[in-house]
Amino acid sequence: MLSVIHSFGRYLPMYRITSETIALAWEREKDHAKGLGIIEKTVHAPDEDTFTMALEAAQQAINLSEIEPHDISAVFVGSESHPYAVKPTSGMLVPALNINPMSHAADLEFACKAGTAAMQIVMSMVQAKQIKYGLAIGSDNAQGKPGDALEYSAASGAAAFLIGSASKKHPGLCSLDETLSYTTDTPDFWRNEGEAFPKHAGRFTGEPAYFHHVEKATKSILEKTTLKVSDINHVVFHMPNGKFPLEAAKRLGFSKEQLELGFIVPTIGNTYSACSPLGLTFVLEQAKKNEMILLVSYGSGAGSDGFAMTMLQDGKALPMREGKNEYLSYHQYTQHKEKVRA
Repeated sequence: MLSVIHSFGRYLPMYRITSETIALAWEREKDHAKGLGIIEKTVHAPDEDTFTMALEAAQQAINLSEIEPHDISAVFVGSESHPYAVKPTSGMLVPALNINPMSHAADLEFACKAGTAAMQIVMSMVQAKQIKYGLAIGSDNAQGKPGDALEYSAASGAAAFLIGSASKKHPGLCSLDETLSYTTDTPDFWRNEGEAFPKHAGRFTGEPAYFHHVEKATKSILEKTTLKVSDINHVVFHMPNGKFPLEAAKRLGFSKEQLELGFIVPTIGNTYSACSPLGLTFVLEQAKKNEMILLVSYGSGAGSDGFAMTMLQDGKALPMREGKNEYLSYHQYTQHKEKVRA
């Protein structure tokens, strides 16, 4: 049975802080802020957390679909900043979204790829005919030790996808054609129980961690689907900073044009489990019917999920929500991005 994305939603807090402001706060040179390729990042408000952002994104996905909430019977939430150590974010979302209480629900954690892991689970359950529709969500709020390099990049946001079976009534927006994962025990990023902030292995997070896993997953999904780099119209990689995904694309033979729509990190930051899923939402707004999308996430620890997708119809722009998000649609985002870069 074909699994498709019927609709999607995202939430980006209205607050922003520039890398230059962070550098000045620590009495560092302005150039110190340019090293990661991030101009500014999102910051959640005091009354926002992983649950509230996931709720906003998921509600938007439901509202934009023609599917009744009671027909949804699975909710999986990927995050490394769940508000409770013991009390599921997914369980709170079921009644909050008026979803069928006879639902599968669980919280996932795999650093920055927990959101794509949620997509894989819902996709598999649909194909196994265990469920008809399910929600896969990636949501995180900024966690970076003050003064650490992560403070420049760790951001806040959420992305949600309503995934289900395809039918004449609900043909879907984008088909999920193939997926796979590549996993190793690579200690590049961690946070022990009780610690407030994660730690990382500095430069070690690059070559043997991010690049190895992203390249391996990308090459494997292309080989499995017999697709060539030139067959892909849009590619979204995990974006821990503004340099790694550009370098990965270059090594793998992808152009900047293929990366452009989903390359959001310079003016949003690294939203952890929501990072590559958020990039995908921007692609789904602008991609055209029959175009191919490649999504490859990365989670420290370490692993990557790869997806091959095909647009079933032209992309749909998300509506603006006054008072909730500073900007939501791709058009509004690009306008803001050009303003910031100027």
